[in-house]
Amino acid sequence: MGTSQSREDVELSDSESEATRTDSEEESENYQDADGQSSAERMPKEESAFDEVEEKLRALKLKYATPPTQNSNVKNPVKLYLHIGGNTPKAKWVISEKLTSYDFVKSCSADGGESGTDEDEEADAGEAWWVLKVGSKVRARVGVEMQLKYLGEQSRVDFVAGGVWAMKFLNSEHYTIFVQKFQDCLFENTYGCEATEENRVKVYGKDFIGWANPDAADDSMWEDAEDAFLQSPGSATPIRPSQDLREEFEEDGNGGIQSLALGALDNSFLVSDSGIQVVKNFSHGIQGKGAFVNFDNRRGCGSGSVYSTPKKALLMRAETNMLLMSPMDEGKPHSRGLHQLDIESGKIVSEWRFEKDGTDITMRDITNDSKGAQLDPSGSTFLGLDDNRLCRWDMRDRKGLVQKLADSSTPVLNWTQGHQFSRGTNFQCFATTGDGSIVVGSRDGKIRLYSINSMRQAKTAFPGLGSSITHVDVTFDGKWILGTTDTYLILICTIFIDKDGKSKTGFNGRMGNRIAAPRLLKLTPLDSHLAGASNAFRGGQFSWVTENGKQERHLVATVGKFSVIWNFQQVKNGTHVCYRHQQGLKSCYCYKIVPKEESIVESRFMHDKFAVTESPEAPLVIATPLKVSSFSISSKR
Repeated sequence: MGTSQSREDVELSDSESEATRTDSEEESENYQDADGQSSAERMPKEESAFDEVEEKLRALKLKYATPPTQNSNVKNPVKLYLHIGGNTPKAKWVISEKLTSYDFVKSCSADGGESGTDEDEEADAGEAWWVLKVGSKVRARVGVEMQLKYLGEQSRVDFVAGGVWAMKFLNSEHYTIFVQKFQDCLFENTYGCEATEENRVKVYGKDFIGWANPDAADDSMWEDAEDAFLQSPGSATPIRPSQDLREEFEEDGNGGIQSLALGALDNSFLVSDSGIQVVKNFSHGIQGKGAFVNFDNRRGCGSGSVYSTPKKALLMRAETNMLLMSPMDEGKPHSRGLHQLDIESGKIVSEWRFEKDGTDITMRDITNDSKGAQLDPSGSTFLGLDDNRLCRWDMRDRKGLVQKLADSSTPVLNWTQGHQFSRGTNFQCFATTGDGSIVVGSRDGKIRLYSINSMRQAKTAFPGLGSSITHVDVTFDGKWILGTTDTYLILICTIFIDKDGKSKTGFNGRMGNRIAAPRLLKLTPLDSHLAGASNAFRGGQFSWVTENGKQERHLVATVGKFSVIWNFQQVKNGTHVCYRHQQGLKSCYCYKIVPKEESIVESRFMHDKFAVTESPEAPLVIATPLKVSSFSISSKR
């Protein structure tokens, strides 16, 4: 997929002009990327004639004094740079402060503003957190929202704090001291306790040393997985520097697109405010306006609730039926029931109500029994998730009678398997593997793995990193999990070797302490800033396979108006350039961005069967409220 390294990452030069930020420079930070460009293609690298003259004057010592290598009067000395020009040809780093200092202080101000005080003055201030101060220009609460990126080979860090900044340290020792202090402050701000070894063990658990100390973690599982990836027949995607995205088709929707239901057979479906639009599947994407099913004059799901636009559409029974679930009302994701749509007739044939032991209950999410279950023509069960519930529902009536929409009472789904936890699980999202194992993400950041045999107790529970898991996906073979948070994606390897020397996944047994450290997928500070502070990662997914022996090739997520794509093999490669000189958990910044003119509703890869020779990956489909676009990943011509 190429790299994302850009002008943002090049060596900072003292010849760059000093910052004098103007209105025109502020405006130039608007994103002006072409479709499919990697950030390696987005920044100019030529030095201006002015900069060359500056360098010559410096060399002759006619204009500048020799910069001090040490200054005993400056505590924690750094040089501060500001990135201006956004993603335009005028983009560059400028010196904001030639020599300044940084400090970590405690503050009780919500935004880290000037009302905060130094640590010594915080004794009676109540709850406080760590804030990073750099000179007179930067004051920001230490958190993942800063998107701090380590560039150890340059003794430098980049981050976001109202703009995109870089701190250049005088030497590697000063850099290392800053990194350690930043990570300790981040831990304390996240978990509310001091960053001691004892507290790290309490937070992460003794088996998850990789979360607390990545350098001491066993990364052999990643290496073994890389070998298996390359050996599996027809699974390895060649990494071509020239590989690019080509837009094949764009089509206007009927307006108000809310979600995308991709089919593996002939059709896919766009769920909008007014109904469902049927589109055709091709090897170059989805297109063509087919039948349209209106939502007019439909009754609500249970308790006489008013019907609202479905936020979840689930294909079933060889993609001849669709389950539609609507939230109870705005701001509440839970639902009391769902509608069953017969796609062939274009009619809603039943309304189902969620009930357990005679009491109405709610569900937050539903999903298929397994990765390929929507292709089963006889499927009648599906999984449900609520804050403290995980269960399987059966649409077959206990008496053997099929209830229709015309019946006087709404039929009740049968709770056939599951568990209602007393409290504390805070489930938010879930997904299934090819064999029906279940992965569940929670608001506290934990990711739990359940086998196909039990929903009562998780086989493995990965600790959180302090950020809520808003979406989760898993590979068909269950070896890899992708969790989505607002500021990053977390990729987890579930493979371990049991006491008999057999390779298993965390769905099938207790992983013990041979657990590899996770890897993070992030935006660079510049791209994160351009995406906007209010935009968060959503819907991180693997590409779609439903056969044993086939490996997913890419990962995709949405953030605001960007669709962001990573090469799966590249992310797993431990020698990848992104991982050199990094501190803490390995973070990958090599991706491609597909920008759209409006916020993206969903980005997903079509089923693997739609991949062709020229494009080893199936097309990527991107839906916005007004349009749907299809892209192919192929070699540049």
